[in-house]
Amino acid sequence: MEITKKQFTPVSQEDRKKLDFKAGDTVRVWNKILEKGKTRLQAFEGLVLCRKHGTESGATFTIRKVASGVGVERVFPLYSPNVDKIEIIRKAKTRRSKLYFIRTKAVKEVKKRLKSITLSAKKAPKEVEVEEIKSEE
Repeated sequence: MEITKKQFTPVSQEDRKKLDFKAGDTVRVWNKILEKGKTRLQAFEGLVLCRKHGTESGATFTIRKVASGVGVERVFPLYSPNVDKIEIIRKAKTRRSKLYFIRTKAVKEVKKRLKSITLSAKKAPKEVEVEEIKSEE
């Protein structure tokens, strides 16, 4: 029985503790992915919804982004060796420590856009009919 070894670079815990990001900030997380024996980095950029468990060893943070019209959330461990680096892109001032309400807010905005699209689609055929009548006379 052969045991395969996975090599990960150790995480500098002091640097991760000093990272000053909170809910509302936009961050880019570079995650290591193993494919066919090689590791590659993949970025996940989005809004930080929450940070949990402070700076202890099990600390996590949740990031939300919208990819091709669908909301995607991922939970990352703060001290994971699979997380290569965390870049803080934009700081924001929020009045809440957990921004879970953004999930429902995003749904409401999408519904509002769909209503405006259907209304404009209903108006368009009427305008075409009016133009055809004028061109015949």
